[in-house]
Amino acid sequence: MQTLTALVFDDFETLDLFGPIELFGSLPEYFHIQFASMKGGIIHNHHSVALQTIAVAELDQQTNILLVIGGKGTRLLINDSHFLQTLTMLSDNADWVLSVCTGSALLAKAGILDNKRATSNKRAWQWVTEQSTAVHWVKQARWVVDGKFYTSSGVTAGMDMALGFIADRHGRDSAKEVANYTEYRWQEDSHLDDFYNC
Repeated sequence: MQTLTALVFDDFETLDLFGPIELFGSLPEYFHIQFASMKGGIIHNHHSVALQTIAVAELDQQTNILLVIGGKGTRLLINDSHFLQTLTMLSDNADWVLSVCTGSALLAKAGILDNKRATSNKRAWQWVTEQSTAVHWVKQARWVVDGKFYTSSGVTAGMDMALGFIADRHGRDSAKEVANYTEYRWQEDSHLDDFYNC
């Protein structure tokens, strides 16, 4: 059993979080899920979704998998040194780090992705890539794997990445079973990016 910690913040993107969580949550024998934020308590996103979270300092489960999501809130957090330090600590201690959409901008700004290959949301590409020139940005990709880091493109790409991660850790049959259970058409090829030129 591995503990997946989703690090959330105000104005996160709904599907960035709940898309992958639906998929990981379909395999409770493999994944324990916890939601964390800097101060804990209720976090609200831009769709008025309210989510109860645990303060990072009060997490009682070791984070094996860190999920870093995107959304409008990332625009403020890239200038929040305390958040970036906490993100670095969580990333350093995790076995795996997964980001969705502009979550990779936060990882990049913190220096966590230095000399790593990574991708992000194509609609926010210029802003994201401006956060670090030390990252080897891959624009044409649904998701990118480099060592313990999995970074995905925009919003729904996080679901494809999550299934890719499940396939890598627990076999393609497990990933296909989850995709079929959720009636989701999984884009299995991480290099096939329909939104590259959009």
